[in-house]
Order: sequence, then C-alpha cells, then structure tokens
Amino acid sequence: MSPGPLSGRGIVVTRPREHALPLAELIRSAGGNPVLFPTIEILPVENREAVSNLIGALDSYHLAIFISPTAVMQGLGLVNASRTWPGSLRVAAVGAGTARALEQRGFEAVIAPAVQADSEALVALPELQDLRGRSVVIFRGQGGREWLRTVLEDRGARVDYMECYRRVRPTRDPGSLLVLWQRGAIEAASIASAEGLQNFFEMLGPTGGGYLRATPVFVPHPRIAQAAEKLGVRRVIVAGHGDDCTVAEMTAFFARV
Repeated sequence: MSPGPLSGRGIVVTRPREHALPLAELIRSAGGNPVLFPTIEILPVENREAVSNLIGALDSYHLAIFISPTAVMQGLGLVNASRTWPGSLRVAAVGAGTARALEQRGFEAVIAPAVQADSEALVALPELQDLRGRSVVIFRGQGGREWLRTVLEDRGARVDYMECYRRVRPTRDPGSLLVLWQRGAIEAASIASAEGLQNFFEMLGPTGGGYLRATPVFVPHPRIAQAAEKLGVRRVIVAGHGDDCTVAEMTAFFARV
C-alpha cells in the first residue's frame, strides 16, 4: 500500500459499480484501501414502450433536465440507439458531475448550478424562472422526489418523466465486509444517496448496522446526512459533491483523529 494521507484506512464505497471506480482510485492514490460494496444496482427499465414514445417525441420539448450522471449514461444510451439528439433541445443538469457527463458527450451551454448540486439550486437559476408555455422532460430513474416537477409545473411548464433506468437493492452476502469490520479494517464509508444508505442497512443486518452506526460516514448533501442521523449514525460528514471533495474531507477528518 502506498503512503499517503489515507494510508492504511479501509473505506467502503457504496456507489453503483458503474460509478465507483473513480472515487476508489482517488482513495487508493491517497494510500487508502477502497472496499467496493455497491448498495444500488442499475437495471434497464421495464416499460420500454413508454421510453420509446418519449424518445420519439423529444422534438416537442424545450428543455431536458438530467438528474444524475447515471441518467446521462442510461438516457443518452437509449436515445442514441434510435435517433440523434434534437438540435433545439437544451439540456440542464443537477450538479457539476452531471454537467460534466453531458459535456463529455458533446453538449455545450449546459444549464447547471455552479456550486450547490441539487434540484433546489437548479431551479434558482434565471433560465428556469418563467416557464409558461414550455415543455420539460426530466431524465431520471424510476421513482424519486416529486419536488422538482411540482416547482416547474407551478412556474407554467408541462413536465414529463423519461424514466430511463431503475434502481434495485443488490442481493449480496455482506459476510466478507463484516469480517473486515470485525478486524478493524473498515474506518469510513462513502454513501451517495438516502436510498443507498437505507439499502446498506438492510443488506448489513443488525450486526453490520451496529458497525455502520459507529463508523464515520461521508455524504454529499445535508439531506442524506439527516437520513443517516435518523438511522443512528453517530458521525456524519457532509463532504459536498465530487470525488475530489469527498477525498479531501476524508483526508482532513483523519488528520484530526
């Protein structure tokens, strides 16, 4: 193991496998030992007909909002399999990570908040104030908060969902992870969503849940921190969005302990 500010620290990364490796590599480059334990699995949607109909109607929308990098990856994969993106359809992103995912796929002038990465910050932007007569399609997974849709409709928009993937709790034996915890080889966990947090507790069972409650947990948003505290996690650190921010907060935390 290479020396570094996280040298010898075992850190659980709970992101879906498709998005875990960049954070794991940063942890490893800082000397830590990332332990991949996905608490969300990304699967294709079940209602393909509804997805196909929305893809065919993209020319009728004025704005497409992408909720997450997963929505970009899955949504554009489905769109590109059957058509080109309408040149007149602008795109918006909830957060810098999602905006980067769009830019990497050739989109320019992405509407996105510069700092805070959530729906509240997005709807505060000037471009989303007066939406009378506008049509908006939201690319997301199945289910989730209705808050964004409600706000956009209150501002005059017609809003539809492009639910382009679904999230499920993986079926995985936590035994090897519990052994690492018992040996003192797990010292922190990174959890990216309230859904992933809830899944984590359910996957770990009572014994593992006790370990998690006593482990420092790093989350990107205060809303997830509140969910963790309600579940009894005793030390929750809001690191902000982005892998660099997460590792920087881990480094600062372990420098103090």
